Amino acid sequence: MKNLYSLLSSRICITRHRKLRTAGFHLCCDRRNSTLSVRQGPLSYYRSLIDQGKLKHDSYQENIALELENLHGRLVQYEEDMEQYHSNLAKWEEARETERRRLLLEEAQMKQEGGELTKAKKRLSFFQRLMPARKSVSVEPGVGKWVSYLNRERKLDSLVGKRPIAPQAPKGLYIYGHVGSGKTMLMDMFYAATVGVVQHRRRLHFHEAMLQIHDLMHKIWKSQEIEASQQSNILKWAMNLPFDIKIKEWLVEEERYKQEMNMKNILPAVADKFLADGQGRRKGASILCFDEIQTVDVFAVVALSGIVSRLLDTGTVLVATSNRHPTDLNQDGMQKEIFQDFLTRLEQHCDNVLIGNEIDYRRVIAGSPTDQIHYFWPLDRTRTMEFDNMWEKVAREAGGMVVPRSLQVMFGRTLEAKQSCDGVARFTFDYLCGQPTGAADYIAIAKAFHTVFISDIPVMSMRIRDKARRFITLVDELYNHHCRLVCSAAASMDDLFQGTEEGTLFDLESFQFETETEDTKLRRDVLSQGSVSSGGAPSSIVSLLSGQEEMFAFRRAVSRLIEMQTAIYLEGVSRIHPYFQHNDQQLDDSHGVLQPN
Repeated sequence: MKNLYSLLSSRICITRHRKLRTAGFHLCCDRRNSTLSVRQGPLSYYRSLIDQGKLKHDSYQENIALELENLHGRLVQYEEDMEQYHSNLAKWEEARETERRRLLLEEAQMKQEGGELTKAKKRLSFFQRLMPARKSVSVEPGVGKWVSYLNRERKLDSLVGKRPIAPQAPKGLYIYGHVGSGKTMLMDMFYAATVGVVQHRRRLHFHEAMLQIHDLMHKIWKSQEIEASQQSNILKWAMNLPFDIKIKEWLVEEERYKQEMNMKNILPAVADKFLADGQGRRKGASILCFDEIQTVDVFAVVALSGIVSRLLDTGTVLVATSNRHPTDLNQDGMQKEIFQDFLTRLEQHCDNVLIGNEIDYRRVIAGSPTDQIHYFWPLDRTRTMEFDNMWEKVAREAGGMVVPRSLQVMFGRTLEAKQSCDGVARFTFDYLCGQPTGAADYIAIAKAFHTVFISDIPVMSMRIRDKARRFITLVDELYNHHCRLVCSAAASMDDLFQGTEEGTLFDLESFQFETETEDTKLRRDVLSQGSVSSGGAPSSIVSLLSGQEEMFAFRRAVSRLIEMQTAIYLEGVSRIHPYFQHNDQQLDDSHGVLQPN
């Protein structure tokens, strides 16, 4: 135990005269910010960990590592092909926009010189003018603009040519299997090996992806200021042209209509921002590593289908993990047609690979329950005192004063950490899970603190099912950011989700993914009301998480809690957690320390 204390405390006091570090993988995989020291491919790295005795050989894992190695080998050429494609695409878009403006000005010139309506009137005979005017046929508003827009697009296709065709992307992998079988470990080995190979890389867990989708949708819906600026530019452009005021107004309306058409489908617009650079451009190949794909409600089905389909169609290579085969993801049958389109694209762009073992390797590595030195149970006087003593020791070693700290959360909210000290914080279970909090709050905590203490965790029951689902999401985010977690609980990890005399924990509501809609409502409010504002979000969002899906979540949470007690996980905290990554970068910037390529 003393060795583990000293390990973290010595890392907190980061030495200024240090050598280059190399990162490994906890459970043999350091996630998110990890890099392979010699840029090994997934298979060679996997085998090296076995040779070092850090991993137990598993034929299923090795086969998937081989598949990932083959994919990795095809990325270099694909990156070059995509760079050329994006260069051609940029030239095509510029030429098309120039030609579109020219066509628009030609139409304006025709209107200026007499216009179609004036010419038609001149052709009317004397007798036609004497005839009673026929009632005009009612035309649906916008139809004329739509026809004009389509005709102009067809002309552009003949003048400039159609959009360049993207090169064929290598097939990605959809890895599925039981909890603790090594899915995320293998995906992260692949992700780490792509540093310097592919320009645009993202690694997202389901919770984080849903929050970012909400955030991007919110920004698009709330972009009146940007639109006002664009309209101002359009107006300025039109007013400087040598046309009558009515022709100028027509030009402005045509340009605004084009923008409306571009913004009509919000999910493709969100997808295009997912993997773009700071200027909104994609210059080369792109990879999305997506951990724990699931469909917990209608929004998840619609959002994932629309965005992932768009990314696949535009050449993104997807490597994903899940507990389920793709066809089993949507067992409740939500939005069947949309989901079927998603499955079709997934089949076209990814190979489905099963990790067939049913071994939870987190439990194997954890070994004896007596090694769980950061999990104090039951909630008696002795264990509570031990928990308090550990808090005082870790806070003292952090070297600062225990003070409150306000954390910035997504969507303009804040969360108060009442007891914090230089990367360490303490909370109660009820404070984190007994109020309307969600993944956004837990991500903010996980990024800010490398060590999190949570006291008074009860046995989960139907009476506190909302707290239970929040706790599972909390564990997911602390694990995803590689935090050290210290708990005091009423029961052992294996008994935590077994229910009480009130009944088993079953039929949980879906996990909470929150965002802002009109009038600053969060998505949890939208779910309860079954509707949303006219801003464009899906309506009648209903929680349909099945009991079987809940059991996956419970098993995953327990499995992760067990792994977070292991020495190999704890050793990784000081290498992987964002707190240390940030501090290391500051030291590197101030002392000119070179990082491995």
